[in-house]
Amino acid sequence: MIALEPSAASIGRVAEIHGPVVDIACETLPPLHRALQLSIDGGSAVLEVLHHLDSHHVRAIALHRTAGLQRGTLVFDSGGPLRVPVSGKCLGRLLDVFGAPLDGGPPLAPGEFRDLLSPPPSLRETMPSSGILETGIKVIDLLCPFIRGGKTGLFGGAGVGKTVLIMEFMQAVASLHGGVSVFAGVGERIREGHELWHEMGDNGALARALLVFGQMDESPGVRFRVGLTALAYAEYLRDTLNKEVLFLMDNAFRFVQAGSEVSGLLGRMPATVGYQPTLPSEVAELEDRIVSSRRGDITSVQAVYVPADDMTDPAVGAILAHLDTRVILSRSQAGKGIYPAVDPLVSGSKVVDRYFLGERHYTVAQDVREHLARYRELEDIITMLGIEELSEEDQRVVRRARKLQRYLTQPFHSLAAHMGVPGVSVPLAQMLADCEAFLRGDYDDLPEDRCYMRGAMGVKP
Repeated sequence: MIALEPSAASIGRVAEIHGPVVDIACETLPPLHRALQLSIDGGSAVLEVLHHLDSHHVRAIALHRTAGLQRGTLVFDSGGPLRVPVSGKCLGRLLDVFGAPLDGGPPLAPGEFRDLLSPPPSLRETMPSSGILETGIKVIDLLCPFIRGGKTGLFGGAGVGKTVLIMEFMQAVASLHGGVSVFAGVGERIREGHELWHEMGDNGALARALLVFGQMDESPGVRFRVGLTALAYAEYLRDTLNKEVLFLMDNAFRFVQAGSEVSGLLGRMPATVGYQPTLPSEVAELEDRIVSSRRGDITSVQAVYVPADDMTDPAVGAILAHLDTRVILSRSQAGKGIYPAVDPLVSGSKVVDRYFLGERHYTVAQDVREHLARYRELEDIITMLGIEELSEEDQRVVRRARKLQRYLTQPFHSLAAHMGVPGVSVPLAQMLADCEAFLRGDYDDLPEDRCYMRGAMGVKP
């Protein structure tokens, strides 16, 4: 339970209960977003005030189960909004939306608290993007590079590798940059959260990470706020450690879904395609706090489930508007055994220009993309007539594109125990040199299978 100290006198009593929605009759209305507390079957439950019904009634969402709650139950005011305890010893821990341990360890020492709802740093304190954050993942660093202090979205349907990529990013930030990671599991299945926790413990990434989970079976209020809990910890680590902080969310679409559930429970009229009318502002409330300040950087990676693979969905569009880099994971790529299953022709970044990346990186990225685009144009002709019917120039482009496509795959550290192949990380400069060699024709005589699932070309696979 969250550590809240109720006042000596109650502020009111429970008037009505509708699932997780609790209406409270009170003499003095608590402000919106105030955290309230009441007792249920010997335990306690926390509620958040989200609506003033009239001059003597408020509507709140329970962040715990309401089974056993009765009308007339006394309600106490916490004296402030939802907040979590923060500590320098939070790394390596698994916490819930209230900052309470889920890993069986001791509670965090409550020396300091952070509000879940807080404004972003002022424009005076905010720092602009300062360059590329290398990940060691070839296709990402080449075609859709991460921006230090920016926001990246991993878009794709179920089963295309979003969570695996997120685990690899956490490994990369810890090993390449000496940074820390904060993972927000929004609406995670219990099985997925359990596997992630143990896999990170096994590969050593947990010591430099903090995991915060709001599971699928919990109240929509929990799933709606767990991302803000994780962000509060990311801001604390940014401001105290002055290091690179990677904020990861899996899944941002479930955050929107939870907001839609809360909106419906509060009685609001739905808007486009059934989503809540407050969708843009709720997404902005989270995204606008993911910034770099003079004290440190927060770089964000968010997995975004795409319903029915429809990129025009309003929830996807609302999230996409805040992102600097989009990584589109394709089911067709995964079906060909191309992992990571990044679609190189629709993925991209706002900073892919010669002034930000530099002349060499920009030129190589454009040439690789052109080869892959030409190969995709000719795939149907090759399937029907064979590659021999193409011109010599097109045959050369196709053969190089197929090798580049396989070169941009690589084994991951997070899957080394399952695949029996050690993970690899390729520096940006080495990857650019390898791509230039492919484009020049230095590897025209190399079999395609020698390019697949390996690191740098100069290193024996």
